Amino acid sequence: MKILVTVKRVIDYNVKVRVKADQSDVDLANVKMAMNPFCEIAVEAAVRLKEAGLATEIVAVSVGPAACQEQIRTALALGADRGIQIDVAEPPESLVVAKLLAKVVEAEQPELVILGKQFIDGDNNQTGQMLAALLDWPQATFTSALALEEDRLRVTREIDGGLQTLSLALPAIVTTDLRLNEPRYASLPNTMKAKKKPLEVKTPTELGVALKAHTRLLKVEAPAECQGGVKVGSVSNLVEKLKSEAKVI
Repeated sequence: MKILVTVKRVIDYNVKVRVKADQSDVDLANVKMAMNPFCEIAVEAAVRLKEAGLATEIVAVSVGPAACQEQIRTALALGADRGIQIDVAEPPESLVVAKLLAKVVEAEQPELVILGKQFIDGDNNQTGQMLAALLDWPQATFTSALALEEDRLRVTREIDGGLQTLSLALPAIVTTDLRLNEPRYASLPNTMKAKKKPLEVKTPTELGVALKAHTRLLKVEAPAECQGGVKVGSVSNLVEKLKSEAKVI
């Protein structure tokens, strides 16, 4: 079974995000970048399936400029076999990413595609669902447990009411949640070996996809500063403050 797994270059989750002075976008100057945390979980899920003898090849795919090859190499160091970079100057919106990935899927013919449930920059939670719709494949989002049973995929996913278990026919799309696994660290020897693994660069033109924008970024604002809490003397004082200040009652 071939698995295709997606990885995205984002600001490291430990870094405090800054907004540009003109509010045109997030300031990326001299900022540490890393693999999207949910993508790390997706890569780990693919590697575990391969270690269990259930997968024969893992292909890591990223959409972005040449700098995102660093994250592809990280996926290769973690256990992916080869990488594909779709070369675009700026990461496009979710629908365009899904269209680009759909073309890669058509060419590679994997039996399973694993994506992080969302990217921590745009935070859209859209690409996996859009890709499943374009391919007309079954999908399972917010996956917290994953197992391959003969020719079907057994998935436990987190929903508002608790847990839901699904059985999917392959090929299928899966998006990963935080509790699916604990990603491993890339060892130095594997990092060195990853430099020799194949990494192919494709362009949207080669894939036959136009980088058409359907949305426009108007302004980026930093979130409001959190206000400090106050102590109240009694429940009646609390209720009064909720009515007069918080406007919640």
